[in-house]
Amino acid sequence: MSSDNLETKDQLLARHKKENRDLIATVTGLKKQATKSKKKEVMKKCQQLEDDLKARHAREISVFENGEEEQEEVTPEQLLAELELDSKPESNNETSAITNSNSSGPQKKRNRQKERLAKRDAAMAEIRNKAIEEAEGETDYRAIELDNIELLCKKNKLSQFDIQPDGHCLFASIADQLKTRQGIDTSVKELRSKAAQHIRNDPDTYAPFLFDEATMTIKDVKSYTDEIENTALWGGDMEIMALAKEYNCPISVMMSGRATHRVNEEGPNAELKLVYYKHSFGLGEHYNSLRDEA
Repeated sequence: MSSDNLETKDQLLARHKKENRDLIATVTGLKKQATKSKKKEVMKKCQQLEDDLKARHAREISVFENGEEEQEEVTPEQLLAELELDSKPESNNETSAITNSNSSGPQKKRNRQKERLAKRDAAMAEIRNKAIEEAEGETDYRAIELDNIELLCKKNKLSQFDIQPDGHCLFASIADQLKTRQGIDTSVKELRSKAAQHIRNDPDTYAPFLFDEATMTIKDVKSYTDEIENTALWGGDMEIMALAKEYNCPISVMMSGRATHRVNEEGPNAELKLVYYKHSFGLGEHYNSLRDEA
């Protein structure tokens, strides 16, 4: 980046935030427009867009913090494109020069630039081939997860209502379920506040959820609940339990490869049904709302 285009860290993070929002809008639009026959292809494309953006943001933050010149990562596809570009037939002048160099006349100097390009091309080809070999040997957990959840939905006569993957997906899914199954209109903000207050009021029950293995300590309940209430911090099992208690109902979470997780099963009000994704969304783990098939 030139000195004329230097960003402060706040500007860098603000740009990343905007690019994430733009990508979410793009991905959501692509998914809504996808036909059933094209769903897997569209999901794969969306995943690639998310992975590429995440990798670029990580590189830019690393360059900013370490003060190093950015070394752009090259994908196997880019390597292949460069190989094809560099291997195009040479122009007539270049061909003539090569022919002349093989004649009985004076020998021309070695073209060291071409030699370097040839070495680079050979190195890129090796990297590309290794990447292809590794990719062929990898398990596609994302495809497995999508297929498993689709089968579970059919078996249980449920359909997914897509929730925007923006950090609020758990609370937005529960809001949709409350409206659909209990006729309660509420907002993500209100649900965040209710979950946070419930946890504050019963710290002994929720303290085990706040154990930090990295530091071997329990996180401060107030600090954690302040984040849940006032930021886009992702919700999880603790918030599901808290909201199940608040609305006196069971909440179930369908997931691939594991039995459906249920909390507060004794709650008398209508059960709220969610689905959890671990591998299918590049921006992180995700929840969707499950509605009964019409």
